[in-house]
Amino acid sequence: MQTFYSHGKLLISGEYAVLDGALALALPTKFGQSLKVEATPNQKIVWKSISNKGAVWFKIELIIDTSLKFISKDTSDIALRLVQILEAIQRLNPAHFKTDAGFSITSTLEFPENWGLGSSSTLITNLAEWAKVDAFKLLELTFGGSGFDIACAQHDSAILYQLKSGKPTIKSVVFSPPFLDALFFIHRNQKQNSREGIKSYKNRTANQTLDFSVVNKMTLDLLNCLDLKTFESLIEQHERYISNLIQQPPLKEVLFSDYEGAIKSLGAWGGDFFLATGSTASMAYFKAKGFETIVPYSEMIL
Repeated sequence: MQTFYSHGKLLISGEYAVLDGALALALPTKFGQSLKVEATPNQKIVWKSISNKGAVWFKIELIIDTSLKFISKDTSDIALRLVQILEAIQRLNPAHFKTDAGFSITSTLEFPENWGLGSSSTLITNLAEWAKVDAFKLLELTFGGSGFDIACAQHDSAILYQLKSGKPTIKSVVFSPPFLDALFFIHRNQKQNSREGIKSYKNRTANQTLDFSVVNKMTLDLLNCLDLKTFESLIEQHERYISNLIQQPPLKEVLFSDYEGAIKSLGAWGGDFFLATGSTASMAYFKAKGFETIVPYSEMIL
C-alpha cells in the first residue's frame, strides 16, 4: 500500500491578484488530506472518500475499459469531476493506468469540507504524487487557479508565491512575528466557491492593466512586520485594495464594524475563514454573533 499526504492552505495576502502575478503570502495548515492506494488485480478503481469524522461521504466503482476509459453509472457532479481528474492523469502519464490492473483508493480529510482549506488542492497534490505527474499541470487541467494551494500542499513552512510568465515561483520563508497569539481564524459559517469567485474576478478585470506593486510591497511588509499595530494597519490597507479590485465591501464594514481589532478576508472572500486580531477574551464578540468556529493561529498553522 502507498500513502500520500498534503497540507491545507490559507492565503494571507494577494487574494485574486495572485492569479495575475502578484506576490502572495500563503501558509500551510496543520490540517490536510491523506491518500491510500492499493493495487488490485481487477480492471477497476474502487474509490472511497472519508470525512474528518470518519464517515464515508462518497464512494464509486470505475471500470477501466480496454481503451483506458473510466466507466461508471454514477453521473453526479463529484463522480464526473473524479473521472475528469483521472483522465487528466492519463493525459499527463499515459503509462500510469493499465487494462489488466486496478486500484483501491481511499482519500481522508482531516478538516470539515466546508472549511475551505483545500479539499481539492490536497487531493490533486496527492494524486499527482501517486501518478508521478506535475501537480500544477494537473490542477490546470482540472480545477484551475493560481496554484498557490498546490505549493502550500507541498511545503511545511510559510511561502511567498508568485506567477511569473505563468510559471509558479515559490520561496519558503519564516513567518513568526511576536504577536502570533493575537491572530485568530474564524469561519464565516458558509462556503465560498473559489472557482466562481475567480471567474467573476477575471470577467471584471479582463480589459484592465493591473499594477500589483502595492500588493507586492504589502505582502513583504506583512511578512516582515514585528508589531501588531503595524500588522493591523497593513491588513486593513490590504482589505481596501482588494475591495476596490473586486468591487466588494470589506468584511469588517459589512458585518463587524464595531469590532475593536482588525479583520481581513482570506482567499475568495465571501466565505470560509477570515483573520481577526484580538485576544481569547475578545473572541466572545464573534461567538455572540453566531460564529462559533474560532481557531487560534497556533492550532491552525504549521
